[in-house]
Amino acid sequence: MTRAGFRRFSGMVALLLSLLVATQAFAEGWPRQVMTSKGSITLQQPPQRIVSTSVTVTGTLLAINAPVIASGATAPNNRVSDAQGFFRQWGDVAKQRGVQRLYIGEPDAEAIAGQAPDLIIIAATGGDSALKLYDQLSAIAPVMVVNYDDKSWQELATELGRATGKETDAAKVIAQFSAREDSLKKAIHLPPQPVSALVYGSDGKSANLWTPASPQGQLLRQLGFSLAPVPLNFAASYSQGKRHDIIQLAGEKMPEAMNGQTLLLFSASQPDAQRLLTNPFLAKLPAVQAGRVYAMGDDTFRLDYYSASNMLNQLEKLFVTH
Repeated sequence: MTRAGFRRFSGMVALLLSLLVATQAFAEGWPRQVMTSKGSITLQQPPQRIVSTSVTVTGTLLAINAPVIASGATAPNNRVSDAQGFFRQWGDVAKQRGVQRLYIGEPDAEAIAGQAPDLIIIAATGGDSALKLYDQLSAIAPVMVVNYDDKSWQELATELGRATGKETDAAKVIAQFSAREDSLKKAIHLPPQPVSALVYGSDGKSANLWTPASPQGQLLRQLGFSLAPVPLNFAASYSQGKRHDIIQLAGEKMPEAMNGQTLLLFSASQPDAQRLLTNPFLAKLPAVQAGRVYAMGDDTFRLDYYSASNMLNQLEKLFVTH
């Protein structure tokens, strides 16, 4: 069997196994109990009118073909969002499916209620969390609170798939991505390890460092990358003591914590990498001195199926010799 044939065979096996698991899960039937960080909710039947208050979670819901009718949005018309305020990596999909914009930024309970949802999904943390409206929204429809800062998009997709009756769709898209990921892992020539993966601040004086628990960190490790260990004195620096995916860096802490042999910049394009390379404050970093600073793409601040797929394309472009 050729190498390409083996990859196709491996991908088919992964897909069949995932579909088998999903079929078994689907036999669970309805009604079903769904555990959330705010307790258990009961769903009598597969939801038909899902409202996502989290623009981050919406991408994963779209990837598993969940019936999303409306979503919260972020500021429109910038590097990461389209005219609706939806993320560019899935904005066209949302438009094709008629997903309505609920609001920009601040959650609006009245706008949510106006959509007559039968399931409302809220992020537990992050700038797009509507958790403060939990009690108010619970009077409208069952509210599912999800965490996206401590798990991969695949884990989130599985969780959402069970809640929405889209187990088979979730398993299928995960298997397709896994086959692509396995193929890339075999072909990639890793840059010097370990790496520091981060979001570089626009002011050049701050950064958010991805932790091993972050979706970004998990995906890199699945591809064979090693994350540079963070100095022990940064243990208390996790964002607001609530999030697990980032460590906030500022000022003199930056060079000490950005200690990888290679720097991977998320939510970034090539001009951002060049901006870091010319920052005199970071000039003595080994990765900077060797010119090993790479941009992962503007859409990688929050990973869903669409942005993670784009990230694989970027890694292939950078580290696979054709």
